[in-house]
Amino acid sequence: MKDQEIQKRIPHRGPMLLVDEIVSETETSIVCRKTFRADEFFFQGHFPDSPIVPGVIQCECCLQAGAVLLAGRGGDMAADAVPVATRMDAVKFKKMIRPGDTVEIEATLKEQVSSAFYMTGKLTVDGKLATRLDFCCSMSSPSPKPEAPTS
Repeated sequence: MKDQEIQKRIPHRGPMLLVDEIVSETETSIVCRKTFRADEFFFQGHFPDSPIVPGVIQCECCLQAGAVLLAGRGGDMAADAVPVATRMDAVKFKKMIRPGDTVEIEATLKEQVSSAFYMTGKLTVDGKLATRLDFCCSMSSPSPKPEAPTS
């Protein structure tokens, strides 16, 4: 599943949409893929002579994969409720990710407590672990759209 299905499930859009495709999915886990292009905005300053994917972007890949998995699980929330990150723990960076690298992103639901979803995320490059983290998301109703100014 490519962009259209992903964009139906989460509100992220370019340049902050960090999931290119859904590879597989079950009730409690999802595997996605992302290829980092050389023209990604964050490579301009991180670092111009030796670009690497910032750790925060790597974490965001896992959070977005988790959000895709959780889409539609708002329970009593509005149908358009979205998962919002509330915590990240035990973040480990094991391998640098560079322009041209394709990562597999795995997010696994470990536990649900009310509207909080506890998950584990992993990024691998060529089958080798690059990033691992535990995180939590809570379902939140999106903010109302601002009203147009009246004259």
